[in-house]
Amino acid sequence: MLYLSHPASLEYDPRELMPGHPDVPDRLVALEAHLAELDWLGAERRPAPAATEEQLRLIHSERLVDSIAELSRNGGGRIDADTVVVSGSWDAALHAAGGACELARALLAGEDTVGYCAVRPSGHHAEPDRAMGFCLFNNVAIAAEHAIRDLGAGKVFILDWDVHHGNGTEAAFRDRDDVLFASIHQGGIYPGTGRVADIGSGAGEGFTVNLPVPAGSGAETWLPLVEQALVPLAESFEPDLILISAGYDAHRADPLAGCTLESEDFAAMARQVRGLAARLGVPLGAVQEGGYEPASMAESAAATIAALGGEGEAMSDSPPAAS
Repeated sequence: MLYLSHPASLEYDPRELMPGHPDVPDRLVALEAHLAELDWLGAERRPAPAATEEQLRLIHSERLVDSIAELSRNGGGRIDADTVVVSGSWDAALHAAGGACELARALLAGEDTVGYCAVRPSGHHAEPDRAMGFCLFNNVAIAAEHAIRDLGAGKVFILDWDVHHGNGTEAAFRDRDDVLFASIHQGGIYPGTGRVADIGSGAGEGFTVNLPVPAGSGAETWLPLVEQALVPLAESFEPDLILISAGYDAHRADPLAGCTLESEDFAAMARQVRGLAARLGVPLGAVQEGGYEPASMAESAAATIAALGGEGEAMSDSPPAAS
């Protein structure tokens, strides 16, 4: 099990310009303190390298990359009502995207079969030409495109279980048939996208899967969607790499949404995806997204890491015996 992180994630604090912003360094401080108590769950810790601007441009326009760099050089500023560039943003964003790319590289090189990238800022709202929703660059999308363009992967499956729809990841791949993007998210909240009817376009029609759930949804809703809908679909897709956009804001304690998952429920979803990866014989990586109550986020992420690393029974690790 690989664990990638970088101190730059802790040096980025949007409260420099937006007091009260929920994306605070305490989120990862709490996670790493909890993991230290657990002896890092036996994971091999590696530094998340900085992405190159060439890697950023695998997904993002030159205009967006240049505008974030210039804003950073000039002392920062607001992008929209939720998203800001401050003194630590550029370095943090480079290491977040670079960590996701390095995770994909290490997994496809056979250095391990599973891994977790614990970075900030999150990425899944960042569209090819727009930073938004606390996100500057789309870490998981950049990693998926890096895997396909540079690392020999033919197809990638991305499962986004953040409570907010991953509009940026959808936008990056909506007309592609080599990336299967699936999102479970609370309907009717930010960013207002992710309808069931949105299934991709052109060559990508049918390769975008949106499963919005109502407020109040818990394990009884989320877990069957993963096990009974998304895992079989992904299995038939036969990806070479599986990536999870691992947000924890569907936890009942999170202040930004209204779902009711518990920490163990994220572990249960991770075990289902671990079973899928084992059956397909492909590597599996998770990239940190949201989760804005530090204690519950730390517990949920640690439970996910433990499950990815093999803790608990993955009921679907092996196909059922023929009847």
